[in-house]
Amino acid sequence: MPTSIRITLLLVVLFFIAIQARDTVVRAAEEPSSSCTVWPSQPPADSPFPKSTDITGVCFTGRHNHFEFGDTWYPSWASNGNLYSPWTDGSVNGVDSLSFSTAGLRLTLSKLPPGLKATTGYATIVGDDPMHIKIIDPGAHPDDPAPYQGRYPCGSLVYNGVWYYGTYLLLDSDGDPATGLNWDILGPFVGYRYSTDYGKTWHESPHTPTNPLFGEPDKPGEPVKMGAPHFVDFGKNMQHSPDGKAYLVGHGALASDPKPRPANLSWITGDQIYMARVKPGIRNMNDKSKYEFFGGNNASGRPIWTHDFSRIKPLVDWNNNAGSVTMTYDAPLKKYRCASPTGATPSHASTLIFSSRTGLPAPGSSPSICTTSASKAIS
Repeated sequence: MPTSIRITLLLVVLFFIAIQARDTVVRAAEEPSSSCTVWPSQPPADSPFPKSTDITGVCFTGRHNHFEFGDTWYPSWASNGNLYSPWTDGSVNGVDSLSFSTAGLRLTLSKLPPGLKATTGYATIVGDDPMHIKIIDPGAHPDDPAPYQGRYPCGSLVYNGVWYYGTYLLLDSDGDPATGLNWDILGPFVGYRYSTDYGKTWHESPHTPTNPLFGEPDKPGEPVKMGAPHFVDFGKNMQHSPDGKAYLVGHGALASDPKPRPANLSWITGDQIYMARVKPGIRNMNDKSKYEFFGGNNASGRPIWTHDFSRIKPLVDWNNNAGSVTMTYDAPLKKYRCASPTGATPSHASTLIFSSRTGLPAPGSSPSICTTSASKAIS
């Protein structure tokens, strides 16, 4: 294993697949149905992970529910049975949202009006059958990204009737996200606004783009560690959390990168995966002192948790192969599933999927904008 790759979790690679598709898991000792298409798995030669012997592939049956409602959906399963999710860069039932301001952008392929202000969308998903769900009560909330250009949804959690909605920041080096590298500079996680009435009204975060929750980076354009964080999906009202805490995973990079690349740390690309945890509550979520950060493993292999953000360590350190990450606890399988884009470029990425039988920190889910795995759909 190359010395530049440092693994601090017991993670198992399932397979590498191209992004953006709907999946059916093929488990060991099962043969794929002749009516489904198996996603090819072509792990890079330098993959530091062994292949899974439990889950060996993904196939596509063609059965799906089609929506054209923008992107960046991260549903959270509330105690009332509904899913509540961010969304953006599209339209839902006549409500529009775009998560960037046109000020300072060239937008050569767009006809958007000058002076457009950034917003982040939100909506409710009702129904228990994924083939017959409805999306209702959409809205759009103003979110100023300055001094950055984009401010997008990320970690979203509904717990005990309170909806915590996080946002993160982006820069585009050539001033046109529709061309070139596409939001190639990842900015910090700002913090959470929250709602006690499922999105009817919102309370603003005390944090701003110039005063982000975790205090990174020192100046815009420098790398971050807890970039675009997402909550580990523990099921309905976090029922499967091992300790009542909410866990977050984010992707990042270091300034001292030995092999930087174009868009080295962007909305989808990165070098490391990091984790934090917090007891969810209105007083805690925007208070950095309430968070614990994964600080590596001790001599016995047990995780070290620290309140000192400067001591945070990556769960996975694989240069140019650890991007935007989400995670889900698969209750029927009693496993954590995790996925992240690997080897991502502005035009292509494969999906690195992990699984783990052990407890945290070794959870699982799917890659950011592409294939988020909602626990309600697998319950």
